[in-house]
Amino acid sequence: MSLDTRRRVRTPYAPALDLPPPFRPVTLREAGDAFAHAVRIAADEGAGTLVHVGRFDLIEFALVLEPDEPLREARRAFYAGMAALTDALAAHAPPEKMIHVEWPDAVFVDGALVGGGRLAWPEGAAEDVRPDWLVFGAMVRAAAMETIEPGLRPLSAALEDEGFEDLGSGRLVESFARHVMVQLDAWQEQGFGAVARNYLPYLGLQPGLRRDIDDNGDLLTRRNSKVAPERRVLTDALAATAWLDREIGSPRL
Repeated sequence: MSLDTRRRVRTPYAPALDLPPPFRPVTLREAGDAFAHAVRIAADEGAGTLVHVGRFDLIEFALVLEPDEPLREARRAFYAGMAALTDALAAHAPPEKMIHVEWPDAVFVDGALVGGGRLAWPEGAAEDVRPDWLVFGAMVRAAAMETIEPGLRPLSAALEDEGFEDLGSGRLVESFARHVMVQLDAWQEQGFGAVARNYLPYLGLQPGLRRDIDDNGDLLTRRNSKVAPERRVLTDALAATAWLDREIGSPRL
């Protein structure tokens, strides 16, 4: 999975974030859609492009990747992105805050939904051919816009309500960039199993249950009493994006 950026003859975007050299930031206005914009420019701008929307209430960003594997295997980059996102949140979380993932894409803090991740690839791309690009996108609710009394919506939350102090949009994006480099380097040096070992613990431990990620990204679960694992299809789950309220363009309440 490559983060190498391409040479360009035109002037690069003005840096808005403090990112490691492989990344090049693209900052949108508050009304922008980081994920959609990254998908639109992925073919031209290439790996390392990190699109970010500067909002105080919603942390939204998307990263362009250029995989080395055919699409069916390259989709596993989604797990690298999710592991980086959850690691970044955990690094800034107050003591004893539990970061949890509902497979494959929804992120919870102490049992309340704060956001999630998405993945896109070129339309019509063949499963057995390396895609030109992938886009991993993430969205995290930083502050609640609605004036709702505490406890009325216990299944959703914002970072500021959970005690994440001074974690602005830019700081989380910068932290994500560092963590995703760690995940992709581990994948390259140790194989995808290193990424899976970082992601799977965020699903929570259940006695007698073993989880693995198949070569195509599907989740395999097996109980001690069963021989054949249960398969959950990654592409179906990514298409559903159950954590996202598409009407309001933010994590569901």
